[in-house]
Amino acid sequence: MANEKEKILITLTPSESKRLIAEGVKNLDEVQRALKHGIVIIALGTTNAYVADTILNALPGSGKKIDMQRYGAGVITDKGTCVVPKEEREKDVILKNGKISDEGIEKAIEELSAEDVFIKGANALDARGNAGVLMANPVGGTIGSALGTVMARGVNFIIPVGIEKTVPYSIIKAAKRVGNEKFYKSVGMPVGLMPVHGKVITEIEALKILGAEDAFPIGAGGVDGGEGSVVLCAEGNAEKMDELMTLITQIKGEAHVKVVGKDCGD
Repeated sequence: MANEKEKILITLTPSESKRLIAEGVKNLDEVQRALKHGIVIIALGTTNAYVADTILNALPGSGKKIDMQRYGAGVITDKGTCVVPKEEREKDVILKNGKISDEGIEKAIEELSAEDVFIKGANALDARGNAGVLMANPVGGTIGSALGTVMARGVNFIIPVGIEKTVPYSIIKAAKRVGNEKFYKSVGMPVGLMPVHGKVITEIEALKILGAEDAFPIGAGGVDGGEGSVVLCAEGNAEKMDELMTLITQIKGEAHVKVVGKDCGD
């Protein structure tokens, strides 16, 4: 049939998913507007490392390179729930009218308005689309200090998070049951969980932003380097599907995420 949608099958490792999500975030209307006339804060995080790298590479003359291995705060590794020590971390990327600002994130948060953008990743996503952020810091870290301002002013809150972080339990319920002072023992650092509400961008939303008429997951997991992968179907007209497959081909082979200087509360 002439009007039937073309389908493409996409398999992505977690690092490849992060790059795809970053491409989607970069192309959001509110992000593009704020890059021209406003503030964009890209808080630390492994997915946000890709967001920062993708946005900076698209800015004419930015010239800034970030050390993606150090663009993290709280991380989950084979050792458990860990943090990157402050002295090992990159500085949060803050952009004002498309130019890199050297001011600290606390000052930039104070200046946010409803036209600006705050980007912060998540550690969990439930079946209802609720996102959650793990917090080892006893006062909540970046999300703890930023959320009041972001929500009170109606700042555009973008939450990039991969489907691999989907959990089969309500984040709202889980948050009520945990806290870093509630654990008897832990593999890694004990943490609390904060539900956060904003515009969640997974691989699905990214594919739609980038031209798919529809997209949905059909598989997950893997072996032999494919651990944590997602298998997706995207639908749309042949031209858009060809464009998407070209992008996916460029993304394939993205290096695995690594971090340095982990503190896992050993």
